[in-house]
Amino acid sequence: MEHLYLVLIFLFVLFLLLGSGVWVGLALFGVAFVGLELFTTRPAGDAMITTIWSSSSSWTLTALPLFIWMGEILFRTRLSEDMFKGISPWMAPLPGGLMHTNIVGCTVFAAVSGSSAATLTTVGKMAIPELRSRGYPEYMTIGTLAGAATLGLMIPPSLTLIVYGVTINESITKLFMAGILPGLVLAGLFMGYIALWSFVRRSEVPDIGLGTPFRQKLAQSRFLIPILLLVMVVIGSMYLGFATATEAAAFGVIGSLVLAASQRSLTWRTFVDSLLGATRTSAMIAMILGGAAALSLSMGFTGLPRALAGIIGDLGLTPFTLLMALMIFYIVLGCFLDGISSVVLTMAIVEPMIRQAGIDVIWFGIFIVVVVEMAQITPPIGFNLFVMQGITGHDMGYIARTALPMFGIMVLMVFILIFFPDLATFLPENIRQIR
Repeated sequence: MEHLYLVLIFLFVLFLLLGSGVWVGLALFGVAFVGLELFTTRPAGDAMITTIWSSSSSWTLTALPLFIWMGEILFRTRLSEDMFKGISPWMAPLPGGLMHTNIVGCTVFAAVSGSSAATLTTVGKMAIPELRSRGYPEYMTIGTLAGAATLGLMIPPSLTLIVYGVTINESITKLFMAGILPGLVLAGLFMGYIALWSFVRRSEVPDIGLGTPFRQKLAQSRFLIPILLLVMVVIGSMYLGFATATEAAAFGVIGSLVLAASQRSLTWRTFVDSLLGATRTSAMIAMILGGAAALSLSMGFTGLPRALAGIIGDLGLTPFTLLMALMIFYIVLGCFLDGISSVVLTMAIVEPMIRQAGIDVIWFGIFIVVVVEMAQITPPIGFNLFVMQGITGHDMGYIARTALPMFGIMVLMVFILIFFPDLATFLPENIRQIR
């Protein structure tokens, strides 16, 4: 009963602060302060300052602003235009035609971005006008793009996986490895949906004429060389053990600057804009992480996480039942909070539960990313919906309806992960680390 009383107080203070318009990070600080003041004898100020410093001075966390900066630089290049030129000749013969460029374009850019919003904006600003001009239906263009952009959260380098790894003190490189196969499977499911649509609604698929000759396809593929080289440098250096996640992020920043300079899109203005954009995003995430660390400390002193984990253990829930409960919980939470906030806000309580249930924490990182991806396209706070509204000007409800099939595919992906856990654990367990 005492622990239920604590939970209610924590939730009341949290939703009171969030409902009053306070930033998520500051709301977490407020809840932590109240918890330390009311339920412990330790001075709240000293405890929180120490915890915030130790959580924000992590070397691993340095990768976060570097990957964000890399994405900001690439966003200001002609990368999306070149990607469309290189990908579209290969996609045209597939069932559904050029609609597949939404999926493949998002998959490729996700491998150098790590951000769902950056992926959506970069690919969308090129793909939407091209698909519209060729007569593809608007609802498919918008829905597939909004859904596929969530791959930026899973395919490395993923900002959400970095935050998750720092929060539970797990290897970022292992988490990145774990995200590759599930990310590709999810992209394949999205493409399968497009192929199915092309058969069911054949009349809506525009006739784009004869296919491109093979030699011309190869010639067009040269536009993909810069981004593929960047992916190989960033991701390959980590997986081969030549670099840590932070060092790979530094290589990525240098590579993106070289790429921008080679495209003559690197000016002093774009450099400053990319730096300011990365600073704003990094500062926001750092504040949320600091607040989450303080809240974890506060909850730790009250014994709440251990007590809740014990209660869950006493209920005798199977791992599958627990995962279903967590999936529903995160879907509901995602209607009101962004993905990173959802992860850091709940890990202090959820981590002991999953460890007690015997669930692999690397696998669970991929599970939670898939569920958080759903939050990107669920109203009223789905971030991809806002970005898509800014790009297209369509009503939020219309965009959410077009993305509903993609939401269903992500739910299917959760069950695939549960029944085939090796999708997430095979690479981390079998690629030998040199470092």
